[in-house]
Amino acid sequence: MDMTLAVVFGLLVGLSLGLTGGGGSILAVPLLIYGLGMELRAAVAISLAVVGLTSLFGAVIQARSGNVLWKAGAILGLGGIIAAPFGAQLGTRIPEDISLVLFAALMIFVGARMARRERPAPEVPTGRFTCPLDEQGRPAGGITCALKLGAAGLMTGVLSGFFGVGGGFLLAPALIFVAGVSIDRALATSLVAIALTAVSGFIANFAAAYGSPVALTAVFAAGSWAGMVGGAWLKQYLSPVVLRRIFAVVAVGAGLFVAAETLIFV
Repeated sequence: MDMTLAVVFGLLVGLSLGLTGGGGSILAVPLLIYGLGMELRAAVAISLAVVGLTSLFGAVIQARSGNVLWKAGAILGLGGIIAAPFGAQLGTRIPEDISLVLFAALMIFVGARMARRERPAPEVPTGRFTCPLDEQGRPAGGITCALKLGAAGLMTGVLSGFFGVGGGFLLAPALIFVAGVSIDRALATSLVAIALTAVSGFIANFAAAYGSPVALTAVFAAGSWAGMVGGAWLKQYLSPVVLRRIFAVVAVGAGLFVAAETLIFV
């Protein structure tokens, strides 16, 4: 039964990753805790391992379409690599119940944010916060642009190490409004940064994952990869507004469930 659940849950995480470009990774931890019975820090570590590998797989798929901006993704990822261990250390110092309540609040925040975004982001934003673009519509670079992206990566890294999330809900908007790239490129490039950040976060949380069932984790990962492929294919047939609303309902519902389990049903 656990193996079957691991496949199903992995498919759900991968599907949401493929459809949302990273935000779906926030579903992995509650599924591992309440569905497969893992401890919080072990679930964080396993989530980062699976989400990292799945995101890397997704980035390779997206690279074929030319949407991945490797330099921007690497800068974001570097910030995440540096900050994720700090998030992991913070997670070991905070009681599990408080961590779960904070995680529930994060899920509700992300879901509400997705639900409120009725208007799509501009295809190529402009303004004083965006970096200059070259002839191909790619960030032209420069130290200011790199620092802005690095700062976004640092913030994402702390959240990733603490909560076990990929941080696509922060990375994609950062790429859109700081690097000034299109939403398709932002979603694809965020997968690179998620993969790099997740590696650092997993290493920092490795001790918590030691002793976790390897077979169960592998099956969960395999389901996530399959779900990622399915999500990337299905995405082209669904309205972005519909996708956001579905994800918003799932994220808010899961956040309320985690909060209730932690605060009420103890």
